[in-house]
Amino acid sequence: MLTEKDFKSKTFPDFWNLTVSKFANNKAVGFALEMEKFLTYKQLDDLQNNVSKLFAAQGIKAGDKIAIWSVGCPNWGASFFGAVNHGFTAVPLLPDFSAQELTTIFNHCEVKALVVEENLLQRFEKCPENLPELVFSISDFSVIKGNKEITLESVKDNLLPEADVKEEDIASIIYTSGTTGRSKGVVLSHKNLISNLLQAQTIFPITDKDVTLSFLPLSHVYEFTAGFTYILSYGACIYYLAKPPVVPALLKAFENVRPTAGMSVPLVMEKIYKNAIKPNFEKNKVIKALYEIPVFRKLLHRVAGKKLMKTMGGRFKFFGIGGARLDPVVERFLKEAKFPYAIGYGLTETSPLISVSNPSQTVLGTIGLTLPGVDMKILNPNEFGIGEVVVKGDNVMAGYYKEEEMTKSVFTTKEDSCGEGYFKTGDLGCMEEIKGAVRLSLKGRSKNMILGPSGENIYPEDIEFVLNQYVHITESLVVMGKKGLRAIIKLRDNVHLKREELQAQIKTYINEKVSRSSRIEEIDFIAEFEKTATQKIKRFLYEVN
Repeated sequence: MLTEKDFKSKTFPDFWNLTVSKFANNKAVGFALEMEKFLTYKQLDDLQNNVSKLFAAQGIKAGDKIAIWSVGCPNWGASFFGAVNHGFTAVPLLPDFSAQELTTIFNHCEVKALVVEENLLQRFEKCPENLPELVFSISDFSVIKGNKEITLESVKDNLLPEADVKEEDIASIIYTSGTTGRSKGVVLSHKNLISNLLQAQTIFPITDKDVTLSFLPLSHVYEFTAGFTYILSYGACIYYLAKPPVVPALLKAFENVRPTAGMSVPLVMEKIYKNAIKPNFEKNKVIKALYEIPVFRKLLHRVAGKKLMKTMGGRFKFFGIGGARLDPVVERFLKEAKFPYAIGYGLTETSPLISVSNPSQTVLGTIGLTLPGVDMKILNPNEFGIGEVVVKGDNVMAGYYKEEEMTKSVFTTKEDSCGEGYFKTGDLGCMEEIKGAVRLSLKGRSKNMILGPSGENIYPEDIEFVLNQYVHITESLVVMGKKGLRAIIKLRDNVHLKREELQAQIKTYINEKVSRSSRIEEIDFIAEFEKTATQKIKRFLYEVN
């Protein structure tokens, strides 16, 4: 394990040199479905050095932007360290970005080079001229576009150029695909990212014997910090699914790797619960009746939890869930099943972790404890103590790339009650003492809050959680419609009821369970929602203008 005392400076070169010196012969990264293919820390170090030599030989200079567009794989780490350890800036890209989105990003931050999973280049078949001037294959770092005579093999004996990397230098620019529209380039320094991985060590210490399975995009900073740099700081091993996390591939990967730790977004666990666990509690009248009695529900949850643990390899001691809000019914199941889940909260702008609870600290309905070094406050709380969550700390970004006014708008000023310099998360929450510790509870996004006709604060996420418990519903979204609150609903497969009958049933179901101000007036159905990388619905696409 690396600690803050080990660092001369909070930079990736310092982090990586310390890591390799401690864990040179440990397995570092590999493939979950081909476990014989792996790199040790020393081998990954040699590769990232050669990758950097390749970049330099192709004319890339300190400060130049190198984009990485791929699912998680061992060579993703070599690409990232090959950039940031030697003075270049990494620009991780989400695998589901379109050619149009990417072209905008390439131009906005002046990307010099692209390291890419080759099958993704098909999206640029109609506009190859929009690619950066240098393109490398992430599978073997062969040159797709550039001087093809300069190869990884030909530069091995080159000397690396000197790189004086400082804490405040830009390590990464991360373009978010957010729920509110426009993609922004979040500027994260070496100090931001290294500080957050050190803060994360207070969550749940692991050892160099631990093994993780990574199936989320490394271009999302949640997986990057919690599932990549944090794991490497302990000398543990990361196995990559290296393909979309469909259930059959995930189950095979769990069986192969038998991970002791891992990270996920809520949707993965929510799908497992609704498709594989909940139906067992409803399969006959006797079990369904017993399930309504708390003592029997807990027993059924415990049995189901043991089966779930076995299905996921049987060795989990830490399963982090973050990136979006977890359905409270699913969380109750995990708690009563004694599954070792942890809840994390943060944003790309905060590198990302702000508040976390480990498996022994989770309390239903709360996010957890504020990380050391993070100064959290509630801005302008109402009579219930609910206000916008604002934070300050070494993990908070400098700003948005080339967006001075946008950056100013997300930080507090002297006029604000908390003082200036706090990052405004846009999330509504409250802090209260529970079980001897002050914990954060989230209530929704401030931009999502709907002002009712009588001035009531309506939190659509709360209504959606109730809707999602209905037997035929998999996902829902509540927005203000022309007649009042409107629910947009994705149904389960094989629902054969008529549209009008379903609308009436769902409206009765939800309106009996919510307050008068939160009742639904309109219901529409949708085949699929468009989502962000962490599987949050892009709300702005469905709001009535």
